[in-house]
Amino acid sequence: MASNPAKELQEEFLNATKKSQEMLLEAIKTWVGTVQAVTPKVPMPGIKLPFADQLPKPEDVVSGGYDFAEQVLANQRKFAEEILEVTSPLLPGEHKGAK
Repeated sequence: MASNPAKELQEEFLNATKKSQEMLLEAIKTWVGTVQAVTPKVPMPGIKLPFADQLPKPEDVVSGGYDFAEQVLANQRKFAEEILEVTSPLLPGEHKGAK
């Protein structure tokens, strides 16, 4: 199978990113454990903050942010593919005609 340097570079980047994320996650787990171990177990009275019940949960913020990013990325990909299709008559070699 022929080598694809761009694909290999992307895979290396993704692998390095995943490895660094795993290391950071382990460090955060250790930090949380340390904080919990040294924090006194003091019961917290019901602190009422105005409008606190209307704030989204952190997991909803993360999920919503990534859902939005996926939509933006999908739209950008579609746009780029449409530009390639429209400009293909200007490219050398075989091409489909512009629609």
